[in-house]
Amino acid sequence: MSVIGQKIQTFQNSVFRLQAGLSKPIFFSSDLWFVPLTEPVEPVDFEEYLITHPPIIEPGPLRDLIEFPPDDIEVIYTPRECRTMGQAVPEEGCVCVFVYHKLGTGFNPNTLDKQKERQRGLPKQVFESDELPDPSSYQDDQDDLKRRSMSIDDTPRGSWACSIFDLKNSQPDALLPHLLDRVPNEEIDRHNEEQRKGNRHHELFALHPVLDEEEPIERHCVPDVPKEHFGQRLLVKCLSLKFEIEIEPIFASLALYDVKEKKKISENFFFDLNSEQTKSLLRPHIQTAAISTLARSAVFSITYPSQDVFLVIKLEKVLQQGDIGECAEPYMVFKESDAAKNKEKLEKLRSQSEQFCQRLGRYRMPFAWTAIHLMNIVNSAGKRKGSWSERRNSSIVGRRSLERTTSGDESCNLTSFRPATLTVTNFFKQEGDRLSDEDLYKFLADMRRPSSVLRRLRPITAQLKIDISPAPENPHYCLTPELLQVKPYPDSRVRPTREILEFPARDIYVPNTKYRNLLYVNPQSLNFANRQGSARNITVKVQFMNGEDPSNAMPVIFGKSSCAEFAKEAYTAVVYHNRSPDFHDEVKIKLPASLTDHHHILFTFYHVSCQQKQNTPLETPVGYTWIPMLQNGRLRTGHFCLPVSLEKPPQSYSVLSPDVPLPGMKWVDNHRGVFNVEVVSVSTIHTQDQYLDKFFALVHALDEHMFPVRIGDMRIMENNLEAELKASIAALSSSQLEPVVRFLHLLLDKLVLLVVRPPVIAGQIVNLSQASFEAMASIVNRLHKYLDTSQDMHGRNSLLSSYIHYVFRLPNMDPNSPSPGGSVHYATMARSAVRPASLNLNRSRSLSNSNPDISGTPTSPDDEVRSIIGSKVGMLNAMERSGNRMSSHTESASFFLMNGVPQLFHEELALQWVVSSGSVREGALQQAWFFFELMVKSIIHHLYFTDRLESPRKNRFPERFMDDITALVSTIAGDIVSRFQKDLELVERLNASLAFFLNDLLSVMDRGFVFSLVKTYWKQVSTKLYALQNPTLESLRLDFLRIVCSHEHYVTLNLPCSLLTPPASPSPSVSSATSQSSGFSTHVQDQKIANMFELSVPFREQHYLAGLVLTELALILDPEADGMFGLHKKVISVVHNLLSSHDSDPRYADPEVKARVAMLYLPLIGIVMETLPQLHDFTVRLFMSSRSLLICLLWVLKNADEMVLQKWFTDLSVSQLNRLLDMLYLCVSCFEYKGKKAFERMNSLTFKKSKDMKAKLEEAILGSIGARQEMVRRSSAFGSQENLRWRKDMTHWRQNSEKMDKTRAELEHEALIDGNLATEANLIILDTLEIIVQTVSVTESKESILGGVLKVLLHSMACNQSALYLQHCFATQRALVSKFPELLFEEETEQCADLCLRLLRNCSSSISTIRAHASASLYLLMRQNFEIGNNFARVKMQVTMSLSSLVGTSQNFNEEFLRRSLKTILTYAEEDLELRETTFPDQVQDLVFNLHMILSDTVKMKEHQEDPEMLIDLMYRIAKGYQTSPDLRLTWLQNMAGKHSERNNHAEAAQCLVHSAALVAEYLSMLEDRKYLPVGCVTFQNISSNVLEESAVSDDVVSPDEEGICSGKYFTEAGLVGLLEQAAASFSMAGMYEAVNEVYKVLIPIHEANRDAKKLATIHGKLQEAFGKIVHQDGKRMFGTYFRVGFYGSKFGDLDEQEFVYKEPAITKLAEISHRLEGFYGERFGEDQVEVIKDSNPVDKCKLDPNKAFIQITYVEPYFDTYEMKDRITYFDKNYNLRRFVYCTPFTLDGRAHGDLHEQYKRKTILTTSHAFPYIKTRINIIHKEEIISMPIEVAIEDMQKKTQELAFATHQDPADAKMLQMVLQGSVGTTVNQGPLEVAQVFLSEIPSDPKLYRHHNKLRLCFKDFTKRCEDALRKNKCLIGPDQKEYQRELERNYHRLKEALQPLINRKIPQLYKPVLQVNSHRDSFSRMSLRKLDM
Repeated sequence: MSVIGQKIQTFQNSVFRLQAGLSKPIFFSSDLWFVPLTEPVEPVDFEEYLITHPPIIEPGPLRDLIEFPPDDIEVIYTPRECRTMGQAVPEEGCVCVFVYHKLGTGFNPNTLDKQKERQRGLPKQVFESDELPDPSSYQDDQDDLKRRSMSIDDTPRGSWACSIFDLKNSQPDALLPHLLDRVPNEEIDRHNEEQRKGNRHHELFALHPVLDEEEPIERHCVPDVPKEHFGQRLLVKCLSLKFEIEIEPIFASLALYDVKEKKKISENFFFDLNSEQTKSLLRPHIQTAAISTLARSAVFSITYPSQDVFLVIKLEKVLQQGDIGECAEPYMVFKESDAAKNKEKLEKLRSQSEQFCQRLGRYRMPFAWTAIHLMNIVNSAGKRKGSWSERRNSSIVGRRSLERTTSGDESCNLTSFRPATLTVTNFFKQEGDRLSDEDLYKFLADMRRPSSVLRRLRPITAQLKIDISPAPENPHYCLTPELLQVKPYPDSRVRPTREILEFPARDIYVPNTKYRNLLYVNPQSLNFANRQGSARNITVKVQFMNGEDPSNAMPVIFGKSSCAEFAKEAYTAVVYHNRSPDFHDEVKIKLPASLTDHHHILFTFYHVSCQQKQNTPLETPVGYTWIPMLQNGRLRTGHFCLPVSLEKPPQSYSVLSPDVPLPGMKWVDNHRGVFNVEVVSVSTIHTQDQYLDKFFALVHALDEHMFPVRIGDMRIMENNLEAELKASIAALSSSQLEPVVRFLHLLLDKLVLLVVRPPVIAGQIVNLSQASFEAMASIVNRLHKYLDTSQDMHGRNSLLSSYIHYVFRLPNMDPNSPSPGGSVHYATMARSAVRPASLNLNRSRSLSNSNPDISGTPTSPDDEVRSIIGSKVGMLNAMERSGNRMSSHTESASFFLMNGVPQLFHEELALQWVVSSGSVREGALQQAWFFFELMVKSIIHHLYFTDRLESPRKNRFPERFMDDITALVSTIAGDIVSRFQKDLELVERLNASLAFFLNDLLSVMDRGFVFSLVKTYWKQVSTKLYALQNPTLESLRLDFLRIVCSHEHYVTLNLPCSLLTPPASPSPSVSSATSQSSGFSTHVQDQKIANMFELSVPFREQHYLAGLVLTELALILDPEADGMFGLHKKVISVVHNLLSSHDSDPRYADPEVKARVAMLYLPLIGIVMETLPQLHDFTVRLFMSSRSLLICLLWVLKNADEMVLQKWFTDLSVSQLNRLLDMLYLCVSCFEYKGKKAFERMNSLTFKKSKDMKAKLEEAILGSIGARQEMVRRSSAFGSQENLRWRKDMTHWRQNSEKMDKTRAELEHEALIDGNLATEANLIILDTLEIIVQTVSVTESKESILGGVLKVLLHSMACNQSALYLQHCFATQRALVSKFPELLFEEETEQCADLCLRLLRNCSSSISTIRAHASASLYLLMRQNFEIGNNFARVKMQVTMSLSSLVGTSQNFNEEFLRRSLKTILTYAEEDLELRETTFPDQVQDLVFNLHMILSDTVKMKEHQEDPEMLIDLMYRIAKGYQTSPDLRLTWLQNMAGKHSERNNHAEAAQCLVHSAALVAEYLSMLEDRKYLPVGCVTFQNISSNVLEESAVSDDVVSPDEEGICSGKYFTEAGLVGLLEQAAASFSMAGMYEAVNEVYKVLIPIHEANRDAKKLATIHGKLQEAFGKIVHQDGKRMFGTYFRVGFYGSKFGDLDEQEFVYKEPAITKLAEISHRLEGFYGERFGEDQVEVIKDSNPVDKCKLDPNKAFIQITYVEPYFDTYEMKDRITYFDKNYNLRRFVYCTPFTLDGRAHGDLHEQYKRKTILTTSHAFPYIKTRINIIHKEEIISMPIEVAIEDMQKKTQELAFATHQDPADAKMLQMVLQGSVGTTVNQGPLEVAQVFLSEIPSDPKLYRHHNKLRLCFKDFTKRCEDALRKNKCLIGPDQKEYQRELERNYHRLKEALQPLINRKIPQLYKPVLQVNSHRDSFSRMSLRKLDM
């Protein structure tokens, strides 16, 4: 114990609270060598384990789990794709071998397309919720019903006879066969299982939507194959060119110019649209035209399209006498329409042209030009649909250039515009002195201005038609710039399309992959102003020479149009009579592959004589100059300003530059530079960078052993070669980035070569490894920094990853090995998923023995290779040879020392990395992925080429290499742990790179060793986490783990077939080999089963990776873990991903194999059970995570071996099993089918997650933005399409939350999948429940567990389930009841009630199979209950109650279907032979008929669903019908309470609950005699007088102790308390706080008796609250408004001539209720059929239209007698327990409503209702009506009393209200008051009445007036105190009026009636002094 004790002490830190939290018995064995979860265990020695545990399994899928397949790694040679028909190889003919290697992980995550594939052929699950009829049609039926019958039978139940008749005539559903047979339980179980397991969906995850993740971190995308770069491609077709006059050939050229960059961005495209006839004029000068020069269409490539690009068309014509203006004149003057008129002139012009063509045919002159603004065309042509992914562009655009491209050029998209045909009509004539490019840029800039100068010029009219369109993907008949045919090229005779070479406006960064070696010579200007002699019409002849003899001119100059393909010379166009001409020609030259010092360009200047004179030669040479091609071995390019010699250069001139003043030569203008020319090369051979040149030259010299080496002006001898070489390696960092990228493959190859084969210099081996390593790190970082847009999500630069993937290969160790194939191809290396049988690779065998460090002695390579290497080209041209891969043995010459030892690249690399420090180490860390991947590729090559892939892994690598790797991993893990807070972006990259590295090593190294590396990493992170809980670090570890676990053979790596050895010793013993077997069951006993289900040490050791994953899950989900909450989704997604990929993996399709795989995840069950509380949090944010975790759990339960599960369940304690059941319960809820409607709803809401919120949340959780997010953010900010590169093939991974409106089919499909998932998930749960039942049926604790099983089953029945599932579910339920009948009928009575409800619910299903199974289950339930005790009172009771609550609450309930089920049950009873002789069939029949009665009532209720009052009346009536059945009455009272709550009638709901409580109290007092319980209803009288109707006094009351009666949960003390608490809450919501107090008066004694202080405290708190509210709300409370409503007309059926008092919400206006009722009945009978009677006079039915329905509505007020008012003091008193209401109707004797004072009578109608308000319904029948008629004097008395009261109230109001007071005063004493007090007095008091009956009234009125004047005086006095000075006059006026009134009243008031003052007679003691007198008419 002490050891563990100490350990547990050490780890008290919060994350490490885990093992305290997790060492609950469910998880860990209490082995003494327990290792806490936060510490890694020692992994099993994998290789050793495989040797000591040879498999005894037969070959097959299970056997394949044990070891990696033999062809796991292979090298594949992929032929390099070549665009062209022929190879663009230099004539020297090198051997071209491309070796491309590729390492594939074969790990195949679940992509969306895959999902779709796997979802094919799913059966459609039938769900009742989807089958519901359309609500609209349903509505029609309802209306129909409404119209059909409005009447309700007076009896509460319809007649039995009719009901039975209905039932007998209905159809039963099909009976289940063999349901009533007696079959042993085992047989039933077996049959059920067979049925359940048949036709199941094998892949659970195929039904689960793919997790919506960012790009999964373990995705390593295969880089693109290196290929030639193209920008956006544009196809231009030249259709025709026509001038007003056709007299001579015109030659055209096209090129693109970028005005902003001032750069020509394409080479020239020459085309010729002349007619054959016109061309024939030049016949003497043209040999046959090559087909390649006849092209009329061209494909231009534009990498940087912008608004500044112009297509410039230049025209030339044959040279003739006269300047350009003269020559262009005819074209401007003549019109085609005038051809006849000008016939002679034209003839003359034609003959002149003919002469010039014959004589000067070889020379051209500039003629005209025009330009097309490209973007105008593109934009006006309008966009096509679809847009261009600029991915070609992305990887090569540097950061600098990108900033500009995205600036204003978004619209410059050349791939999606509609093709346009243009007709250009205006050309500008060329100006002889403005031909330079500079001038052109000015013109073009000017063209864009609205007031262009050019517009003012007189144009040359012509018609040029061209088509511009986006180039197709693979156009036919294309020629490259080198004139090679591009595939497809079906026919060589067809006129081709030319690909035009682009001169990109800014750098592009793409490595060379094809041979290209072109030179462009652009003569620009010549200045012969100072040259003596005649030289005016000057042309320059350009030649490319390989010697000085004229015959050495090489035919390498590309022809223009309609001429030979290649020529030896080219002439520039002539500007007439210009001594200093500008040129605009471009001469394109094909450079020889290898140049010597003799190659040069020769320029000869001629004067051309245009006039034909005697003895004058056509051309006279007037100067010479030249450019040598090589200077110190480097190609010369750039701008030159050359001196021109007047005479032919001397011998051997070509090796010197013309700048050198040669003796005895004459130069123009004293040897000054007079000729400007630009030379540009586009070459994949010449780097044109001095640093690269120097490095390559030195390496080449070493290769050739040629010393001394000349580089530039230096001569390097052998003795200082080493220093120079190292310096040149270091200087590589100074080279330009663009050439570095172009020559990247070659450069890296050479650096690798220097590492692998240290050169021998002066007899010493020189180690250049360190220098090379540093150079590589520097290059890689430069690329990363400047080309940051071409990176994938792991920060891998695409150029570098494709280098490693396709280009890198080890320089072959063994020079004798045959080349891996002569043809052009790449060796790619892959882990084969399916290896074609035909691929039999020729592996290179090593000559030496198996020691890889010594290779056979090399022999010299063959001569051909030697000669190639000998030439400069051999080295520079490597690009050409297959992208610089030499053949496997070309590079082995003297480089390789004779008996030396080559170094292995990976070993050297690891060593250099480990020993590096400072900036070099930092550089390597920044790009660790590059070195890791290089190392892995090198390792694989080494193993492959030395035939070691078959050798045991333990002997593959030397010890020192393993040590280096260990050191490397350890230090890098250290970096990750120490730097993650400072430099998260780097650390994220580093972390992923390390993980990928270890993942790769698992394929080639000792796997136990790799596991130990994983452990090293794990331990470092754990130690840091111990000190610092940081979710970011934990998140990094998850990423690491996820990548390592994405290994293709992850399952094999976990030793799935090893049975865990009993934990006897810390390492697996050899003896356990015997416990290996193909099936578990036999050997399961050999080990502790618990080890398999817990994260025990043996489990974590042997299933190493799975152990780590589950450990992470347990640690992060642990509720105690601080700050890890944000990682839940992440860690769950790791597990989900793994299981999902196992699920879809064809290797594990076999169920036996799947069971082994599932074994690796058994502890998941325990982990999920531990985190159950957190999973209940189904908030949106966690819902998907919880769901993912639970689907993983279900997968394990589905696929695990049942025997193993059963064995484990046996070991679990009761509480653990209950936890397991809770978990299954949760799964049921989680995977409930949502229904099609829900999908449509979600769709219509265009349900969209807020991405930003998600991102912010993650950021908040994980600290700062990590590198991946940063990377994704940056690329999206750039608007770059870069991520398309690594996203294009995975964008389908995104669950498409962006795409919103789904189609109908998609919604259908989603619902289909969801339905199948719900069905499968529930079936898995059912399988598991069955296993649990089998497990516990033999144990003592079975009761509690079986109750739990039943609970899960019932819950699943309550959810939305498919018919298929319900069938199996009912079968299981029947089996359960038949095995444990006492379970339901004795222990779990609540569950029995529940079960009845569920079964009945399904009996009313619209789907017949569900009904059939539910009725069968229900019948068997009754039968089993009967068999236990010869009656089935319990089930009877429960079923009846269930039906009542079902019809009371369910909306879409269909009685027709239920009727069929009842009939089915009846049919079973009739066919049940066994019980035929018992009372059972009769009891069943009774029950069924009773149910049918309830059903009929329900149908009526359904009709009145829309009429709340009618509905409640019906429910009330049904409840009354159950007066003798307390349980059912209670059910219906509760249904009513529910309905009232829904409508916010809280007072009524409270009354229903009080009635329920009273009912329960009645029966409780019979059952048990407890003093503190209420005696019965009587106790509740204070709450409501109506409650006495619940008293159980009638004769037919059942006795509560009868079986099945009063058995519900409410008939207990707790039930009573619950009802009362609910009632109090409802009263409180209704604002009736006084009633709350009364309810608590009943409750308090109960709690006091139970000494429940907590409850009492709560109650007194609530009472305080209630009384507080009474005080606060004084004067502001409102309860209800009452109306008398009478119905008249036969249309109303039962309601005809019925009168009710309706209780409406407070402050309801008469108009509102009137509108509501009129609207409601109008809808029912038709609007024109319903009338509202507007007055409140008695209705005479005879006078009404019998065909209409009349409603009379009158506002009524509560009515109290005077004596009652003594008790009804507060507002509550006056509004509670109301039974009498009053309304008044004024009338006169002659029938008018209103008359003069002396004839105004009033009728008061007092109504009495059958129950007091509030009651359990909102309208109550009026049972009594009386009328009181007041005579005019009585009306006057009432008026005066009212006025006096008003005055008194206004006077004594506190606080005083002056306005109110003045209003009342004005009404009392104002002069203008019509029929005011004075008039009343004058009418009634002026004389004593003649009728003695009126004496008392006269006197009473007199006294009223007395009181009135007194009150007026008080009011005036009070007003005087209140008014301000401004109202003094008003006050005086009032006082004057008062005095006037008083004086007028004085005589009237003082006159007494003498008769009244006689001695008093004995009077009847009648309450109301004068009510005898009034005419009182009683109306019963």
